[in-house]
Amino acid sequence: MGTDRQKKFVENWPVAKQIADRDFLSEAGPAVSSRSKELRARTQSADKVVKSICPYCAVGCGQDVYVKDGKILNIEGDYDSPISRGCLCPKGSATFQLVTGSYREQHVLYRRPHATEWETIPLEVATDMVADRVMTARETTWDAESRRTMGIAHLGGATLDNEENYLIKKLFTNLGIVQIENQARI
Repeated sequence: MGTDRQKKFVENWPVAKQIADRDFLSEAGPAVSSRSKELRARTQSADKVVKSICPYCAVGCGQDVYVKDGKILNIEGDYDSPISRGCLCPKGSATFQLVTGSYREQHVLYRRPHATEWETIPLEVATDMVADRVMTARETTWDAESRRTMGIAHLGGATLDNEENYLIKKLFTNLGIVQIENQARI
């Protein structure tokens, strides 16, 4: 009894079937179904591939962004990148979810002082609010003798490229801000 059960188990065991059928690459055997034969990589239907750089850190790993009808289908490592040679860390591999995730906020949120709820405001209003606050802080903390303000500081993110950091440094230096740092250096 036990022998028949063992024999039946071995006969139906996928590895044993692969060995018996000499299907060592599992191209036709138990690992292949009619559904798996129809599957295609979602990148095959892309209209174009756009080269990009991962936004997470200062390494600058290359990414291939597959696009169809103006929508991102997938993001993978760029094998042509001399920096990453097609490899991405777990954060870089999750970039697709970063840009397409349903949880991603698409509007500017603002919480008024002492409020408990967030409200949606237009981007132009938010930009004006930031500009007003920067100018107010600069005017109230301006040291005319040293031509600087100690009331404003800037901590940049590591995802900014050299050109963006150059422009930020120029802007803030012209505003008299001396406390300028970047997360990539910390």
